[in-house]
Amino acid sequence: MNEISPIAAPDGSVLRVHAGRPDAPIAVEVTRGGMVESVHRVIAAVVDADGRAVSSWGDIDRLVYGRSAIKPIQALPVLESGAADAYGLDDSEVTLCCASHSGEPMHVDRVLALLERLGLSADDLECGPQLPGHEPSAHALIQSGTKPTRAHNNCSGKHSGMLTTARHLGEPTKGYTGDDHPVQKRLKAVMAEMSGCDLSGVPTGYDGCGIPVYGVPLKGLATAMARFADPSGLSAGRRAAAERIVASCAKNPLLIAGTDRFNSVLLSETGTSCLLKSGAEGVFAAAATGKGLGVCLKVDDGTGRAAQVAIGAILAHIGVLDADAQRRLSNVLTPPVRNWAGRLVGVARPAPDLTF
Repeated sequence: MNEISPIAAPDGSVLRVHAGRPDAPIAVEVTRGGMVESVHRVIAAVVDADGRAVSSWGDIDRLVYGRSAIKPIQALPVLESGAADAYGLDDSEVTLCCASHSGEPMHVDRVLALLERLGLSADDLECGPQLPGHEPSAHALIQSGTKPTRAHNNCSGKHSGMLTTARHLGEPTKGYTGDDHPVQKRLKAVMAEMSGCDLSGVPTGYDGCGIPVYGVPLKGLATAMARFADPSGLSAGRRAAAERIVASCAKNPLLIAGTDRFNSVLLSETGTSCLLKSGAEGVFAAAATGKGLGVCLKVDDGTGRAAQVAIGAILAHIGVLDADAQRRLSNVLTPPVRNWAGRLVGVARPAPDLTF
């Protein structure tokens, strides 16, 4: 049986979690009182830069949409094209190109500053307006009578990066989210190269922010992240871009997500040893640079809370989070379930012995 390292629960107890057969999904359970109230199934792959599976749970050849978990991959053209240097992007702005941010002033102000350098504004972003996910920032906006703009959208940093590349390469900025625009063709090519997958004829759709998304085998997404962890096989330009993305995100963990967000909390702990990125519908990806491994997982029912628990368990399993880190992060790795009065009523955790 494939055993994941122990995880400390909020009450101080230690869970020794089993993933079951290699073809069986990980199970994440949510308790309330004395019983398990909900269970989430998770497929996951841990691979090296050559695409060899080191550990796997469930069908890792299944096609999934990477959603926002693949933003570091989508940020590569901003750097390797020379656009980042041409427009003087600093490390905080490189991080925002990878971010699913909370719409806090530290995010929005940087996006607007970059757009101004491009000679553009929030109106040139083709993601829709979105109320900040950070509650105090949302309240402040509402109380001021100000409507959220496209710069408040959690993907505005990624879109600003796309516009930076288009500006640098002399491409139209209008319509940059379209399937046939050079920006999107470039992103699809980068994904195919990094994942090692042929993306012709795969299912396609549109992300929440309006750009095309492509069905990629889960193992392929993990391979793409492994090439961030071990970029030795990449071209010199792409290797430099990957290394800068890892370093930039490690320096600016709050910018990749936001205050008290799981992704930012874990990145603050791991630093350059692990780049990790969440995505909608229960997707999470990571590049364990100290191990040369890539990780990608997908929760079958699309629940984000299960993705967070599962990625924490896997990072513990492969040694990215040692026992001390697991204890420090116990309330994050096995988050408590509280009622509106703040009373502890349960916990979300990897299931002790549940397989399917």
